[in-house]
Amino acid sequence: MFSRLFAPTLEVSAHCDLPCGVYDPAQARIEAESVKAIVQKALDSDDPDFRTRAILIKEQRSELVKHHLWVLWTDYFKPPHFEKYPELHTLVNEATKLAGATGTKGTLDVAKADELLAKIDEIAKIFWETKQA
Repeated sequence: MFSRLFAPTLEVSAHCDLPCGVYDPAQARIEAESVKAIVQKALDSDDPDFRTRAILIKEQRSELVKHHLWVLWTDYFKPPHFEKYPELHTLVNEATKLAGATGTKGTLDVAKADELLAKIDEIAKIFWETKQA
């Protein structure tokens, strides 16, 4: 009797924990584009106060890039995605490192920002392929 009382009456399943529309690599890309623009503005300025503010904002935007990539990696991508795209772990790792202390967060290097944008594009390509399935 107790087992019937506590037994589930309805079984449901989903491939993500929220409706799929909430996940999008565009969020990471927008922040990465901001990082690149800030780097360029900082490099073009001779004002030390402006450069200091730009660097602070660039570091915050870089941290947001990492956050958005981690949300995709931990909340959206599931084991079947990693099985189909075994390079996905490496791509996310490389992208977050490019947004980190050895990448855009720690430098004023436009080339690093371009590398980050390219990695995000690779992740986005896989992301959109998973949405077609």
